Amino acid sequence: MTLGDMLEALVLGLVEGLTEFIPVSSTAHILLLGHFLGFESAGHTFEVLIQLGAVLAILTVYFQRFLRVAQQLPTNPGARRFVIGILVAFLPAAVIGALAHGFIKSVLFETPALICVTLILGGIVLLFIDKVVPEPRYNNAMGLPLLLALKIGFFQCLAMIPGMSRSGSTIVGGMLMGVDKRAAAEFSFFLALPTMAGAFAYDLYKNRNNLSMDDGLLIVIGFIAAFCAAVLVVRTLLDFVAKHGYAPFGWWRIIVGVAGLIGLALVG
Repeated sequence: MTLGDMLEALVLGLVEGLTEFIPVSSTAHILLLGHFLGFESAGHTFEVLIQLGAVLAILTVYFQRFLRVAQQLPTNPGARRFVIGILVAFLPAAVIGALAHGFIKSVLFETPALICVTLILGGIVLLFIDKVVPEPRYNNAMGLPLLLALKIGFFQCLAMIPGMSRSGSTIVGGMLMGVDKRAAAEFSFFLALPTMAGAFAYDLYKNRNNLSMDDGLLIVIGFIAAFCAAVLVVRTLLDFVAKHGYAPFGWWRIIVGVAGLIGLALVG
C-alpha cells in the first residue's frame, strides 16, 4: 500500500459521503472514479463497506429523534408503526439483494458504460418528476402507511443497478405516491439504516477471507471520510431540496454520465 492508495481511499470516501444521500448514485460515482484512478479492491468490498460511515452520519444527526422513538416503543403506536414501516420497506432489498448479490458484484459493478447510461436516464427521470410530481398527501416521513412504505421498498431495489441511486429510487417512488419532497428525502435517510447496514454485514461476511491488513486500513480511511462528508450533507440537504427541488441533481447526473461515456471512449 502506498501514499497514493491512501489518498485515493480518502477521495473516494469523501465522494461516497457527499453523494450517498443525494439522488445521484454514490456507487456510480465511486465506481467510475475508481475506474479512472485505477483503484481496485477485492470484490469491490471497499466501495460497499465505506457506506457504513454514511450510516453512522444518519445516526449522529438524528440521534435524539431515534432515542425518543426507542423510549416510546412500548407505549406509543406511532413509534412502533415507524419502526415496522422501515423494516417492511427494507424487506424487498434484503431478499432480492441476497439472491442477486453475485450477479450485482461480478457483472453490474464491472460495466462502467452501463453505469453512465443509468446515470443519464435517472437524471432525465428526476427532471421529469420535479415538474409533474402529484400533489403531496403525506408530509411526515415517520408516519407513512405500511403499504406505502413497502412500495417505496420495492422502488429501492432499482438501486441494485449501479447508477440508479438508492436515495433517488426511494425519493422518486415516494413522490410518485404522494409523499412531499422533504419527507421523501427524510424517509430515504431512515431506510438507509437497515439497507446499508445489511449490505455492509453481508458483504463483509462474503469477503471475509479476501481482505488483507492493507484493505482494512484503506476501508478505515474511506469510512472516516465518508462519515464526515455525509454529516454535512444530511444537515443541509432537506433545506436545499425544499428550496430548489431535485432538478439540480438531475442535471448533475446527466453531466457526469455524459462525461463518463466520453472518458470511456477516450481512455477506456
